[in-house]
Amino acid sequence: MEKIAIYPGSFDPPTNGHLDLIERGLKLFDKVIIAILCNPAKASSGLFAVEERIEMLNEIFAGQDHIEVDTHYGLLVDYAVKRDASAILRGLRAVSDFEYEFQMALMNRRLKRQIQTVFLMSGFKWIFTSSSIVKEAASFGGDVESMVPPIVNRKLKEKYGTA
Repeated sequence: MEKIAIYPGSFDPPTNGHLDLIERGLKLFDKVIIAILCNPAKASSGLFAVEERIEMLNEIFAGQDHIEVDTHYGLLVDYAVKRDASAILRGLRAVSDFEYEFQMALMNRRLKRQIQTVFLMSGFKWIFTSSSIVKEAASFGGDVESMVPPIVNRKLKEKYGTA
């Protein structure tokens, strides 16, 4: 039976830290489904529309059948069951991430015991990289080329008019 993990997030925008986690997750799972979670509370605050994020991620992972990009609205554990996933893949960059992620993992476990949460530590190279920091630097014309895939860098420059 195929081992499937769901890697949820906003991916606004996708960073090299996200890619690193996905690649390492594929060493543990047969398939990783990147689930862009649609949160109505954050819908108006996103830089990229969900469709743009899907487009970027599909381009980044083109031809890689063991990676799928999807969206979901609702409880993550319900989505995991629907997709026959056995795990939720999450990254931890710092101690500050742990408390929130731990609470979410415990709630998910209470809701669906059969779904496990697997935490991977961020690669040291990406420990200070986040979508928020990337967006802020890019908004002021900062060079984020080393922190994001080429398509994301190009799209950030287009959004902020620095192309």
